Amino acid sequence: MWLISSFFRKERALDRKKLINMVKIEKLSAVYEIPAQKYNELLALQLEKMEEFKMPEWALYVKTSVSKVRPPADNAWWYKRAASILRQLYIHNVVGVGRLRVRYGGRKNRGMRPEVFKKASGKAIRLILQAGEKVGFLEKVKEGKRFGRRLTKNGKAFLEGIKE
Repeated sequence: MWLISSFFRKERALDRKKLINMVKIEKLSAVYEIPAQKYNELLALQLEKMEEFKMPEWALYVKTSVSKVRPPADNAWWYKRAASILRQLYIHNVVGVGRLRVRYGGRKNRGMRPEVFKKASGKAIRLILQAGEKVGFLEKVKEGKRFGRRLTKNGKAFLEGIKE
C-alpha cells in the first residue's frame, strides 16, 4: 500500500513540475531565449545607434574599477556595459547604482597581500542609467525597501524586441 501511494505522490509532483515549466516557457522573452553574451552584443549594436547613449570622450581613458590595471581594450565597451546594465534591470526589476557597482566589481591584486574585492567605479554606471532615463527606458523608484531604477513599459518592449 505504501509503495503505491508514494508512486502516486511522485507522479503528482512530476505533473506539478511539468505545469510549472510550461508556465515558465510561455513567459520567456528574447532576453531569456538568446544566450546572454549574444543578446548583449545585439543590444549594444542597437544602443550604439541612439544619440542618448553616446560614449563620452573620457571613457576611452578611464578604468572601469579600482581593481583593474588598464582601461578596457574594446573601444565599444560603453555600449556593451549599457546593454548589460539594461539586461540586469530586466532580470532583477529594481536595481541601484550600488548594487551594479558590486555586480561589475572584481578582486584587486595587491601584490604579496591577499586579494580584496573592490567595487566598480560608479560614474559610468550612473551616466548609463541617466541616459536610459532620458530615452524613457528607465524610471526612478523610491518605494518599499529597494531604491534605484526599473524599466518602463517602453524599456521592456525595446528589450523584448531584440531578435537574432
